[in-house]
Amino acid sequence: MDFSIAALLAQDGLTNGAIYCLLALALVLVFAVTRVIFVPQGEFVAFTVLTLAAFEQNKLPGTVWLLLALGVTAAVAEVLTYRSDVRRMLRAMAGSALPSMVAAALVWGVHAMQAGFLLQVLATVLAVTAMGPAVYRLAFQPVATAPVLTLLIVSVAVHFVLTGLGLLFFGAEGARTSAFTNETFSIGGINISGQSLLVYAFTAVLVVVMGLFFKYTLFGKALRATAANRTGARLVGVSPNFAGSLSITLAAAIGAMSGLLIGPITTVYYDSGFLVGLKGFVGAIVGGLASYPIAAAGAIFVGLIESFSSFWASAYKEVIVFTLILPILLWRSLTTHHHEEE
Repeated sequence: MDFSIAALLAQDGLTNGAIYCLLALALVLVFAVTRVIFVPQGEFVAFTVLTLAAFEQNKLPGTVWLLLALGVTAAVAEVLTYRSDVRRMLRAMAGSALPSMVAAALVWGVHAMQAGFLLQVLATVLAVTAMGPAVYRLAFQPVATAPVLTLLIVSVAVHFVLTGLGLLFFGAEGARTSAFTNETFSIGGINISGQSLLVYAFTAVLVVVMGLFFKYTLFGKALRATAANRTGARLVGVSPNFAGSLSITLAAAIGAMSGLLIGPITTVYYDSGFLVGLKGFVGAIVGGLASYPIAAAGAIFVGLIESFSSFWASAYKEVIVFTLILPILLWRSLTTHHHEEE
């Protein structure tokens, strides 16, 4: 291996690692607030790519039917829960079912108008993000106080349901979206694609925005309070259901942004999200599902290991990446104080 090959592999690893970094941060956020290991995080990535690809092919994205199904089901759940209190029922619907309905109408309108690329991107991000509140309301809110193992089982079930719905609404064909830029830059004799630089810049900006959000905004402080002490947060007026819904909505938005970045780089299928999300999970595990900076560094390390493994042993690159989790889990087990959950 010479320097030019190593530079290309490092560039590829950093690009993938930046995307895994975003997913790792989303996983840490959801786990800190809800205690849910959010297995379906990768589905939001896949749905974003498939939705935008359908727009580019002048097809009505299957996301419309997925959003309508989620919205109607969430509305029915609110009616059954608050049928004796119309005001609370309408307020609950506005938070869980209405975003999906509005997003479905937006996607339909953008397709009907044959809007430009930027509007298609905006509609795609909003549509995938709007899935978050409905997913939380239907799957996780009813069992919010359950043990972590129960929440994990529900999370796995949601992953399989979303994967099946992805096959139903998008089909088995893979898709790839248009690159945001086709420019290539030469830095120190190394050619770096403009798309890779865009991935790095966007990841850095999003990490900074997340930091500012958690530090300075009321909603961010509410999420931090819930992550630190759920009971204390409830006592000062922070609704655990609101915090849980907001955390998964943010995770869906991060997944949508990640999908925009990964779409031009690789072909994505309805079930591709699981593998991408799992690599983000390895990065999150490095941070103990608690530390954002360590999780981000771990995700970038995973991207580099994957890239160099593909050069030395391409047939075993997935095995090498996922084997990394074993010594990390062993070290965490030996150095972390345990307590039995009630």
